[in-house]
Amino acid sequence: MKTLIVYAHPEPMSLNGSLKDLAVSTLEAAGHEVRVSDLYAMNWKAVVDAADYGPEASSPLKVAVDSGRAFDAGTLTADVRAEQEKLLWADTIIFQFPLWWYTMPAILKGWVDRVFTYHFAYGVGEHSDTKYGERFGEGTLAGRKALLSVTTGGPESHYAARGINGPIEDLLFPIQHGILYYPGIEVLPPFLLHGTDRMTGEDYADAAKAWEQRLLTLETTEPIAFRRQNFGDYEIPSLQLREGLEPTGRTGFGLHVRG
Repeated sequence: MKTLIVYAHPEPMSLNGSLKDLAVSTLEAAGHEVRVSDLYAMNWKAVVDAADYGPEASSPLKVAVDSGRAFDAGTLTADVRAEQEKLLWADTIIFQFPLWWYTMPAILKGWVDRVFTYHFAYGVGEHSDTKYGERFGEGTLAGRKALLSVTTGGPESHYAARGINGPIEDLLFPIQHGILYYPGIEVLPPFLLHGTDRMTGEDYADAAKAWEQRLLTLETTEPIAFRRQNFGDYEIPSLQLREGLEPTGRTGFGLHVRG
Protein backbone atom coordinates (compact mmCIF):
# COMPACT_ATOMS: atom_id res chain seq x y z
CA MET A 1 0.00 0.00 0.00
CA LYS A 2 1.20 3.49 -0.85
CA THR A 3 0.19 6.12 1.69
CA LEU A 4 0.41 9.90 1.56
CA ILE A 5 0.22 11.69 4.91
CA VAL A 6 -0.82 15.34 4.71
CA TYR A 7 0.17 16.83 8.05
CA ALA A 8 -0.86 20.23 9.36
CA HIS A 9 0.52 21.35 12.71
CA PRO A 10 3.22 23.99 13.32
CA GLU A 11 4.93 22.15 16.21
CA PRO A 12 6.90 18.97 15.39
CA MET A 13 6.79 17.90 19.06
CA SER A 14 3.00 18.23 19.28
CA LEU A 15 0.57 15.36 19.73
CA ASN A 16 -0.26 15.64 16.03
CA GLY A 17 3.43 15.43 15.23
CA SER A 18 3.74 12.27 17.32
CA LEU A 19 0.75 10.70 15.59
CA LYS A 20 2.24 11.54 12.20
CA ASP A 21 5.57 10.00 13.15
CA LEU A 22 3.86 6.91 14.54
CA ALA A 23 1.91 6.52 11.31
CA VAL A 24 5.11 6.64 9.28
CA SER A 25 6.95 4.10 11.43
CA THR A 26 3.97 1.74 11.76
CA LEU A 27 3.16 1.67 8.05
CA GLU A 28 6.76 1.37 6.94
CA ALA A 29 7.33 -1.50 9.41
CA ALA A 30 4.34 -3.23 7.83
CA GLY A 31 5.97 -2.95 4.40
CA HIS A 32 4.05 0.03 3.05
CA GLU A 33 5.48 2.97 1.11
CA VAL A 34 4.91 6.33 2.82
CA ARG A 35 5.30 9.93 1.72
CA VAL A 36 4.64 12.96 3.93
CA SER A 37 3.55 16.46 3.02
CA ASP A 38 4.44 18.44 6.17
CA LEU A 39 2.74 21.69 5.22
CA TYR A 40 4.33 23.95 7.83
CA ALA A 41 7.81 22.54 7.24
CA MET A 42 7.23 23.03 3.50
CA ASN A 43 6.22 26.64 4.15
CA TRP A 44 3.17 25.86 2.05
CA LYS A 45 1.61 28.86 0.34
CA ALA A 46 -1.97 28.80 1.56
CA VAL A 47 -3.65 31.38 -0.65
CA VAL A 48 -4.81 31.09 -4.24
CA ASP A 49 -3.74 33.95 -6.49
CA ALA A 50 -2.91 34.66 -10.12
CA ALA A 51 0.69 33.53 -9.59
CA ASP A 52 -0.58 29.96 -9.36
CA TYR A 53 -1.66 30.05 -13.00
CA GLY A 54 1.20 31.74 -14.79
CA PRO A 55 1.33 34.71 -17.19
CA GLU A 56 -1.79 33.49 -18.99
CA ALA A 57 -3.97 34.09 -15.92
CA SER A 58 -7.03 36.15 -16.77
CA SER A 59 -7.74 39.61 -15.42
CA PRO A 60 -9.95 39.73 -13.49
CA LEU A 61 -8.86 36.35 -12.18
CA LYS A 62 -11.25 33.43 -12.75
CA VAL A 63 -10.02 30.75 -10.38
CA ALA A 64 -11.89 27.77 -11.84
CA VAL A 65 -11.23 28.65 -15.49
CA ASP A 66 -7.61 29.63 -14.90
CA SER A 67 -6.81 26.60 -12.74
CA GLY A 68 -8.31 24.27 -15.35
CA ARG A 69 -6.41 25.91 -18.19
CA ALA A 70 -3.14 25.75 -16.26
CA PHE A 71 -3.77 22.12 -15.29
CA ASP A 72 -4.47 21.16 -18.91
CA ALA A 73 -1.39 23.02 -20.12
CA GLY A 74 0.89 21.64 -17.40
CA THR A 75 1.69 25.16 -16.22
CA LEU A 76 0.50 25.00 -12.61
CA THR A 77 3.23 25.93 -10.15
CA ALA A 78 5.69 23.18 -9.28
CA ASP A 79 4.49 22.86 -5.68
CA VAL A 80 0.90 22.23 -6.77
CA ARG A 81 1.91 19.77 -9.49
CA ALA A 82 4.00 17.85 -6.96
CA GLU A 83 1.05 17.46 -4.58
CA GLN A 84 -1.25 16.34 -7.39
CA GLU A 85 1.32 13.73 -8.39
CA LYS A 86 1.47 12.48 -4.80
CA LEU A 87 -2.31 12.09 -4.75
CA LEU A 88 -2.23 10.10 -7.99
CA TRP A 89 0.59 7.95 -6.58
CA ALA A 90 -1.19 7.14 -3.31
CA ASP A 91 -3.62 4.34 -2.54
CA THR A 92 -4.50 5.94 0.79
CA ILE A 93 -4.31 9.51 2.06
CA ILE A 94 -4.16 10.28 5.78
CA PHE A 95 -4.89 13.82 6.91
CA GLN A 96 -3.41 14.57 10.33
CA PHE A 97 -4.57 17.80 11.95
CA PRO A 98 -6.13 19.45 15.01
CA LEU A 99 -9.70 20.72 14.81
CA TRP A 100 -9.33 24.48 15.04
CA TRP A 101 -12.42 26.66 15.11
CA TYR A 102 -14.58 23.75 13.99
CA THR A 103 -12.55 22.93 10.90
CA MET A 104 -9.09 22.18 9.52
CA PRO A 105 -6.18 24.60 9.99
CA ALA A 106 -6.03 27.35 7.37
CA ILE A 107 -2.83 25.98 5.84
CA LEU A 108 -4.55 22.68 5.11
CA LYS A 109 -7.58 24.39 3.61
CA GLY A 110 -5.15 26.36 1.47
CA TRP A 111 -3.59 23.09 0.32
CA VAL A 112 -7.02 21.92 -0.80
CA ASP A 113 -7.82 25.24 -2.49
CA ARG A 114 -4.63 25.17 -4.56
CA VAL A 115 -4.20 21.43 -5.22
CA PHE A 116 -7.81 20.44 -5.97
CA THR A 117 -7.94 22.37 -9.23
CA TYR A 118 -10.54 22.43 -11.97
CA HIS A 119 -10.09 19.48 -14.38
CA PHE A 120 -8.20 17.62 -11.63
CA ALA A 121 -10.52 17.35 -8.64
CA TYR A 122 -13.64 18.85 -10.15
CA GLY A 123 -15.09 19.75 -13.52
CA VAL A 124 -14.42 16.29 -14.96
CA GLY A 125 -16.61 13.82 -16.80
CA GLU A 126 -19.81 14.03 -18.80
CA HIS A 127 -22.33 16.78 -18.11
CA SER A 128 -25.70 15.95 -19.67
CA ASP A 129 -29.39 15.48 -18.88
CA THR A 130 -28.57 12.12 -17.29
CA LYS A 131 -25.17 12.68 -15.71
CA TYR A 132 -23.92 15.70 -13.78
CA GLY A 133 -20.19 15.19 -14.10
CA GLU A 134 -18.04 12.55 -12.43
CA ARG A 135 -18.14 13.37 -8.73
CA PHE A 136 -19.41 12.04 -5.40
CA GLY A 137 -18.22 8.49 -5.94
CA GLU A 138 -16.53 9.02 -9.30
CA GLY A 139 -13.74 11.26 -10.54
CA THR A 140 -10.01 11.63 -10.89
CA LEU A 141 -9.24 10.24 -7.43
CA ALA A 142 -11.65 7.28 -7.47
CA GLY A 143 -10.11 4.05 -6.21
CA ARG A 144 -8.33 5.74 -3.34
CA LYS A 145 -9.18 5.85 0.35
CA ALA A 146 -8.76 8.66 2.85
CA LEU A 147 -8.73 8.84 6.63
CA LEU A 148 -8.98 11.90 8.83
CA SER A 149 -6.94 11.67 12.03
CA VAL A 150 -8.24 14.56 14.11
CA THR A 151 -7.55 15.85 17.60
CA THR A 152 -9.89 18.07 19.61
CA GLY A 153 -9.21 20.01 22.78
CA GLY A 154 -12.70 19.46 24.17
CA PRO A 155 -14.07 16.18 25.56
CA GLU A 156 -16.07 13.72 23.47
CA SER A 157 -19.35 14.75 25.12
CA HIS A 158 -19.04 18.22 23.58
CA TYR A 159 -19.10 16.65 20.11
CA ALA A 160 -22.04 14.27 20.62
CA ALA A 161 -25.58 14.56 19.23
CA ARG A 162 -26.64 16.75 22.16
CA GLY A 163 -23.23 18.33 22.71
CA ILE A 164 -22.79 22.08 22.42
CA ASN A 165 -20.35 21.78 19.50
CA GLY A 166 -22.65 19.53 17.49
CA PRO A 167 -22.03 15.96 16.33
CA ILE A 168 -18.47 15.42 15.13
CA GLU A 169 -19.91 13.65 12.07
CA ASP A 170 -21.61 16.91 11.07
CA LEU A 171 -18.50 19.03 11.65
CA LEU A 172 -16.42 16.70 9.48
CA PHE A 173 -19.06 16.23 6.76
CA PRO A 174 -17.87 19.21 4.64
CA ILE A 175 -14.37 17.71 4.64
CA GLN A 176 -15.22 14.04 4.28
CA HIS A 177 -18.09 14.38 1.81
CA GLY A 178 -17.56 17.80 0.23
CA ILE A 179 -13.77 17.72 -0.26
CA LEU A 180 -12.74 14.06 -0.32
CA TYR A 181 -15.72 12.10 -1.62
CA TYR A 182 -16.45 14.76 -4.26
CA PRO A 183 -13.47 13.78 -6.48
CA GLY A 184 -14.13 10.08 -5.85
CA ILE A 185 -12.10 9.20 -2.75
CA GLU A 186 -13.72 6.62 -0.47
CA VAL A 187 -13.63 7.96 3.10
CA LEU A 188 -12.91 5.72 6.07
CA PRO A 189 -14.44 6.47 9.48
CA PRO A 190 -12.22 9.07 11.17
CA PHE A 191 -9.74 8.43 13.95
CA LEU A 192 -10.62 10.87 16.73
CA LEU A 193 -8.82 11.84 19.90
CA HIS A 194 -10.84 14.08 22.20
CA GLY A 195 -9.80 16.05 25.28
CA THR A 196 -6.23 16.25 24.11
CA ASP A 197 -5.50 19.43 26.06
CA ARG A 198 -5.59 17.28 29.21
CA MET A 199 -3.99 14.13 27.84
CA THR A 200 -1.56 12.36 30.15
CA GLY A 201 1.31 10.06 29.28
CA GLU A 202 -0.86 7.06 30.11
CA ASP A 203 -3.61 8.43 27.90
CA TYR A 204 -1.13 8.80 25.05
CA ALA A 205 0.01 5.20 25.38
CA ASP A 206 -3.58 4.03 24.97
CA ALA A 207 -4.14 6.42 22.07
CA ALA A 208 -0.98 5.23 20.33
CA LYS A 209 -2.12 1.60 20.56
CA ALA A 210 -5.51 2.52 19.11
CA TRP A 211 -3.86 4.49 16.31
CA GLU A 212 -1.53 1.62 15.43
CA GLN A 213 -4.52 -0.72 15.24
CA ARG A 214 -6.38 1.63 12.89
CA LEU A 215 -3.31 1.97 10.68
CA LEU A 216 -2.85 -1.78 10.40
CA THR A 217 -6.50 -2.29 9.40
CA LEU A 218 -6.75 0.46 6.77
CA GLU A 219 -7.05 -2.02 3.93
CA THR A 220 -9.93 -3.95 5.56
CA THR A 221 -11.94 -1.07 7.05
CA GLU A 222 -15.24 -0.36 5.31
CA PRO A 223 -15.63 3.24 4.10
CA ILE A 224 -18.49 5.53 5.07
CA ALA A 225 -21.42 4.58 2.84
CA PHE A 226 -21.93 7.95 1.16
CA ARG A 227 -24.47 7.87 -1.66
CA ARG A 228 -23.08 7.98 -5.19
CA GLN A 229 -24.34 10.83 -7.33
CA ASN A 230 -24.97 9.17 -10.69
CA PHE A 231 -26.31 5.77 -9.63
CA GLY A 232 -29.98 6.42 -9.03
CA ASP A 233 -30.24 7.96 -5.57
CA TYR A 234 -30.49 11.54 -6.86
CA GLU A 235 -32.68 13.22 -9.43
CA ILE A 236 -30.71 14.70 -12.34
CA PRO A 237 -30.16 17.61 -12.79
CA SER A 238 -31.71 18.87 -9.50
CA LEU A 239 -29.49 16.51 -7.45
CA GLN A 240 -32.30 16.14 -4.91
CA LEU A 241 -32.42 12.82 -3.04
CA ARG A 242 -35.24 10.72 -4.48
CA GLU A 243 -38.38 10.43 -2.38
CA GLY A 244 -38.55 7.38 -0.16
CA LEU A 245 -34.81 6.84 0.21
CA GLU A 246 -34.37 8.68 3.50
CA PRO A 247 -33.95 6.36 6.50
CA THR A 248 -36.65 6.78 9.13
CA GLY A 249 -35.97 9.70 11.42
CA ARG A 250 -32.79 10.77 9.67
CA THR A 251 -32.36 14.36 8.48
CA GLY A 252 -29.62 16.74 7.43
CA PHE A 253 -26.22 15.40 6.40
CA GLY A 254 -27.23 11.90 7.44
CA LEU A 255 -29.56 11.67 4.44
CA HIS A 256 -26.53 11.30 2.21
CA VAL A 257 -25.31 8.13 3.90
CA ARG A 258 -26.89 4.84 2.85
CA GLY A 259 -28.44 2.49 5.36
